[in-house]
Amino acid sequence: MAEMTTDSLVAALRDAFGPALRAVVVYGAAAGDEPVAPADVHTLVLVDSLPLEALESAGAHIEAWVRGGGHPAPLVLTMAEWRSSVDVFPLEYADILDQHRALHGALPADGIEVDPEDLRLAVEREAMATLLQLRRGVLATGGDAERRVELLVASFPAFLTVFRGAVRVHGVRPSADAAGTCAELAFRTGVDVSPFVRVLEHRRGRQRITPGEVHAVLDGYLTSLERLVAHLDQVRPSPRAS
Repeated sequence: MAEMTTDSLVAALRDAFGPALRAVVVYGAAAGDEPVAPADVHTLVLVDSLPLEALESAGAHIEAWVRGGGHPAPLVLTMAEWRSSVDVFPLEYADILDQHRALHGALPADGIEVDPEDLRLAVEREAMATLLQLRRGVLATGGDAERRVELLVASFPAFLTVFRGAVRVHGVRPSADAAGTCAELAFRTGVDVSPFVRVLEHRRGRQRITPGEVHAVLDGYLTSLERLVAHLDQVRPSPRAS
């Protein structure tokens, strides 16, 4: 199961949930044409109901998907929850509605809209949470340059999610390309995205971050995130943000 694919994930979910499985979709950057890292493959699972027995049956397969494959855990909702939770998960819903690909069934999107202010608040909250998590990570690395590079690389997907949401707060659809999203964020907010672009280059294998660079890149990460949080606290969202 360590090499679980989206096809094998769907097959496992069919076995676990049976006819109650209504839809499985991949969303965000992974729904586009460009290859993405396993950590960027976000999935949504919709079912009629979630009895404990079905959850237990699906658990081993989802654990293989997450731990063995390095993917984020799926967002698993009942159909009723999907219809009523757009205000709870506006950041995720915005990503899903904007770009998704059905692996099983179809996404019931009619009548579902993301409120711009709900989105702004969620993006601000998520930006602050990622900033706090980054600070904890810096403390845990103990100044080790290699571990700090690993921290920068591992944290990038969470920051990219925040960036896409922040761009949407300004009423703009984010680019399917990570570098394009970073550029749009810089244009809309004035935040320096060069540290994130540097990490993106490292992740793509184009130019590795050297031990001598780590301090400056990490300092830029922290400073830019602080400025983005402050920006999101003050900006008024566009009514077209969703």
